Amino acid sequence: MTRPHHLLAAVADGVDPGPFALVRREGADHVALYTGPVRVADRLADLPLPDAGPGPATLALVPYRQITERGFDCVDDGTPLEYLAVDAHAELPLADVLAALPDAPVVTTDAAFDVDDAAYARTVERVLAEEIGRGEGANFVVHRTLRATVQGSPLGAALAALRRLLVHERGAYWTFLVHTGTRILVGASPERHVSVDDGLVMMNPISGTFRHSGAAADRDALLRFLRDPKEVEELYMVLDEELKMMATVATHGGQVVGPYLKEMAHLAHTEYLLAGRGSKDVREVLRETMFAPTVTGSPMQNACRVIARHERTGRRYYSGVLALLGRDAEGRQTLDAPILIRTAEISPTGQLRVSVGATLVRHSTAAGEVAETHAKAAGVLAALGLGPQAPATGPHPPVRLADDPEVRAVLAARNAPLARFWLDQRLPGATALPGLTGRRVLVVDGEDTFTGMLAHQLGALGLLVDVRPWHAPGPQDGYDLVVVGPGPGDPGAVDDPKMAVLRGLLTGRLDAGRPTLAVCLGHQLLAGLLGLPPHRRDAPYQGLQRQVPVFGVPRRVGFYSTFTARAASDRVGSPYGPVELSRDPGDGSVHALRGAGFAGVQFHPESVLSRDGMAVLADLLGHLLAHPALAAPGTPGRG
Repeated sequence: MTRPHHLLAAVADGVDPGPFALVRREGADHVALYTGPVRVADRLADLPLPDAGPGPATLALVPYRQITERGFDCVDDGTPLEYLAVDAHAELPLADVLAALPDAPVVTTDAAFDVDDAAYARTVERVLAEEIGRGEGANFVVHRTLRATVQGSPLGAALAALRRLLVHERGAYWTFLVHTGTRILVGASPERHVSVDDGLVMMNPISGTFRHSGAAADRDALLRFLRDPKEVEELYMVLDEELKMMATVATHGGQVVGPYLKEMAHLAHTEYLLAGRGSKDVREVLRETMFAPTVTGSPMQNACRVIARHERTGRRYYSGVLALLGRDAEGRQTLDAPILIRTAEISPTGQLRVSVGATLVRHSTAAGEVAETHAKAAGVLAALGLGPQAPATGPHPPVRLADDPEVRAVLAARNAPLARFWLDQRLPGATALPGLTGRRVLVVDGEDTFTGMLAHQLGALGLLVDVRPWHAPGPQDGYDLVVVGPGPGDPGAVDDPKMAVLRGLLTGRLDAGRPTLAVCLGHQLLAGLLGLPPHRRDAPYQGLQRQVPVFGVPRRVGFYSTFTARAASDRVGSPYGPVELSRDPGDGSVHALRGAGFAGVQFHPESVLSRDGMAVLADLLGHLLAHPALAAPGTPGRG
């Protein structure tokens, strides 16, 4: 069934045409039609990708519960990992598809959010106070779901909604309908999660939501939005989080391109592109990037715990992905995976679900986040007859404010304070330092994959790096340096197994005099062992860039912390000798410390917010690895 009128004639006759998908990619003048049987897989690795010539092979509907493959928490609702095994596909002219799709209203009843505005606002306030305020992470996405009942044919209603989205929505990465026989997904997702083509891995973090009611956004209001510190910092935070993912799936990490303005019918977003070369199987790329921080939060593993605690219900396909796997003409694997947002799920009995979430950060207000959920859902709800369509643009396309010189200048200015390491193309070996080349480093991950970015920076300085989780750090013999890395949580929690393990690791390193660098959570634990117990900040430093003194040199760096050590002087004694401190002149917060064989920083030198991060790392490593030879196990190796 390779023509839309054949498919639609079957629907009109009350005949199920069998599984199919209609997909229009951004800017395309055609719609792709995929047909084939639908099957269910247990794991992403089980998705078939046969070596059977070029073209699409598998279209997978990846539910949020698949996050358990990474060992992360979720409310498991049993939603299946379905996939369409593509046995035929065609490219249909967009005009032909629009002519064939039903131009009829969608009728629904009993539409209501499962969590009303007041209850959602209370959840926002709890997350801000209990999670961000207590150091559990920088941002979290909490969702709610509008439910309704479709009157008439569910597939007919979905096809009518697709037509409205194709006509009225703009700026979507994928506009699509997938019919599996057990469910229908129809939507217009603005966001690429991850793609792989010719070995190039790309991700597309989007954040910041500018709401407008006209055919195009008001220019002055948009410029105010683009300069709003909350919106700027929110995009920086998801940029950092997706750079963590790129550190895992791209050989040399990701390079940042942008930012750009994405204009849609009811709202506008800001976005970056991340690109890097990789050689992993595309199913492994998909697994390692489950799921986007723009729909979960950061750090990722703890964000999943927070979501489970506060949502207490499964997400089904919301925040998962559609994933089209195939091969190119050279036989190389390909992947294209939009995030399942701005999407409706309709059951064969007409039960309709539209899930939507807001990104909560330290600047958030309950009222603002409630309004954001309404704005994000507006496009798909309008297509379903549950809200107004955006005003018509008239005979001419709307003016693209993304091309406005001042808009472009304001967006470009966002990169000025960021780390050039992640913005510029990096040549292997270009930043290696002779005294560090070939030295071995173990990075211990405290449940924050900032450690992947840190590993790339250490590697760029010439070191050989291994990363291990806190619960299995392994032997340390043979390493010139151990880095006790970042992670969420309260460093003063005496009954937390992670804190106990990391504290014990640090104690052993200090007792042996072995070179040790501690970052963020590691720094807080190190400070406590040196007699400087951490305190909770009055206001979280989550996703905050500051210029601070670091051993006499002003450095612009990025913080993701709720706790800090404090001191009244720049030098203190400790059980491990004198310690030099770099403190905040206002409240005495300890930004950095160093002594014989150890150093710590409260900020993240690896963050895109740390413009001077590489310089800080080079200085600290010069302090810690001044001796050219690896100290023998059990022998003091003070640098």
